[in-house]
Amino acid sequence: MYWLVLVLSGVLEAVWASALGRSAGFSRLVPSVIFFVALASSMAGLAYAMRGLPIGTAYAVWVGIGAVLTVVFAMLTGSEAASALKILFLLMIIGGVIGLKVSH
Repeated sequence: MYWLVLVLSGVLEAVWASALGRSAGFSRLVPSVIFFVALASSMAGLAYAMRGLPIGTAYAVWVGIGAVLTVVFAMLTGSEAASALKILFLLMIIGGVIGLKVSH
């Protein structure tokens, strides 16, 4: 259960990071509200997951999931250019997250 909540919290990290970028310094209401709701939910999920997972592992997985999904979303929406090297490095992050799960 802790791992499932952690993964969902990592997804929410990508949501709040993307919403923050679209909020234009909190001057746009909808992205700003999405940011605050996703941020609070993501942090609450991370805190819950840390009840049963080591803090270093939980935080690294949370950040890894959020970072990869944020970059992938930016690439898909055209706000960031995709390249073979970026995709390779994203795959390396994913490999690290999987490695942390397997070694737990």
